[in-house]
Amino acid sequence: MNLIKTSALNSVAVIIKMATMLVLNKVLAYLIGPTGYVAIGNFQNAIQMITKLGSGAINTGVVKYTAEYHNEEDKQKLLWRTAGSITAILSLVASLLILLFNRSLSIWFLKDEQYSIVFIWLSVSLFFLTLNSLLLAILNGKKEIKKYVTINIVGSLFSLIVTIFMAYFIGLKGALIAMAINQSLACIVSIALFSKIKWFKLSFLYGKIDVPTTTKLSKFALMAMVTAICMPGSQILIRNHLGDTFGLELAGYWEAMWRVSKAYLLFITSTFAVYYLPRLSEIKEVVELKKEISKGYKILLPIAICFSLSIFLLKDFIIQILFTPDFLPMSELFGWQMVGDTMKIGSFILAYLMLSKALTKVFVITEIVFSCSLVLFTYFFTSLYGIKGCVMAYAFNYGIYWLVMYFVIKVKVLDQKQSF
Repeated sequence: MNLIKTSALNSVAVIIKMATMLVLNKVLAYLIGPTGYVAIGNFQNAIQMITKLGSGAINTGVVKYTAEYHNEEDKQKLLWRTAGSITAILSLVASLLILLFNRSLSIWFLKDEQYSIVFIWLSVSLFFLTLNSLLLAILNGKKEIKKYVTINIVGSLFSLIVTIFMAYFIGLKGALIAMAINQSLACIVSIALFSKIKWFKLSFLYGKIDVPTTTKLSKFALMAMVTAICMPGSQILIRNHLGDTFGLELAGYWEAMWRVSKAYLLFITSTFAVYYLPRLSEIKEVVELKKEISKGYKILLPIAICFSLSIFLLKDFIIQILFTPDFLPMSELFGWQMVGDTMKIGSFILAYLMLSKALTKVFVITEIVFSCSLVLFTYFFTSLYGIKGCVMAYAFNYGIYWLVMYFVIKVKVLDQKQSF
């Protein structure tokens, strides 16, 4: 399946997810206001971290090697068995730790012990959440895009229904609980769908752990763990800095701005995960890699530019539609945020080569360095330009990252003469 067909199919799921996010943003804006977005953002980051730790952060590796072993059924089954066993063990251990330290986690991430029940719900649902992620990774690697899209659509609808219901009756605490359990509910649909697939049985997901396969997956686990800690961690530090410096309301505007970017960039970033990672993983020749990267810049970067420009021009209308009039002051953040989003997509087209070719050392170093620099640039720019400085720092950071990715990928991949 080529880039255009994959993007078209995936866009169906993205459109539905964006629609659900639109409704959720509107409902949550009325029910919890700008200050509530700070708690929502911190808990989302907590889920990102905990989910990666609970799954062993191996799903990227599962996508890569499932695609790479497309003609080797025995190797695929060995991979899935190892990945399933690792996920089960680590998710159960993580669930127990969350249960034991729920109060501390609530204070650390949400600044209030009253939300400890949210982490108890997360501990109960974590196994099913990680299982669902693993099943999606297998579908992605097998290029079963229609099934992959179906599960994502159902997940979006579950998220919409459950979050609105919980937020309406319980408020912010209900919205947080819904976030903790949404994907575990989608797992029911995943299991039902997989039970009808001829090439797969759930029994393929457990058994003896293969050491060589674990070693291969460990490279991706390290990369995913670093991402799971660095990016959400930097966002928490920035959100707390903005809250302490400018107040929770202005920090809520930044979180709302981040959610707008996340929503419209889904059209592009989801294509990276669904098409680019398995496609780049299976390519062995440097010449073919160059063609695929060129195709990405010809198709995806212009789309990102058009989206960003459109979002900027329609910013006031978008705020009114997605949020409430209370959020109108965030309009001053759109300009630099859109520049940063474009830089981000430009750099990601190259950065995904690090994942597909398991350039672990380079990936880890750049991820740590640029997560730290984002925080430092935010502190610096906000001291000079106020709240607008946070989006200026974002654009500046990804501009430098794109430049670094160009030189890294050129030296490590595109200038190499041997096959991968």
